[in-house]
Amino acid sequence: MNAIYERRERVRFGHCDPAGIVFYPRYFEMLNALVEDWISEGLGISYAELLGPRRVGLPTASLNTDFKRISRMGDELVQRVAITRLGRTSLTLHVEFEGSDGLRVAFDQVLVCTSLQTHRPQEFPADLRAALTTAQEAQGVNPS
Repeated sequence: MNAIYERRERVRFGHCDPAGIVFYPRYFEMLNALVEDWISEGLGISYAELLGPRRVGLPTASLNTDFKRISRMGDELVQRVAITRLGRTSLTLHVEFEGSDGLRVAFDQVLVCTSLQTHRPQEFPADLRAALTTAQEAQGVNPS
């Protein structure tokens, strides 16, 4: 996977169920936090300002998940984000969480740029589109 953003996250007690493994909805919370951080840190666009004063949303329109292996408290997950498609109003990401024994979970996620006033799709703001295009080019994928 040719990632454009990568970070590490330790599996915590709060991520786990009574069996001592990550309770699957917690993976979705980790995914959401990763995407927020990627936008803020990786793209340099404040996610808080995007949603707050700018009133631009990026809700998930589609999310496919493939669970490969379990994760336990204390495991370190390498989380990677890659852009697979950049459209006029939507973005498709491929995200992987990898542990020491290989891939734990993979996501294919479609985010849609929306107005938080109307909740309708809109084109990406110019600065966000420029950052996404630059990231996609750095990843070695031709922009769509």
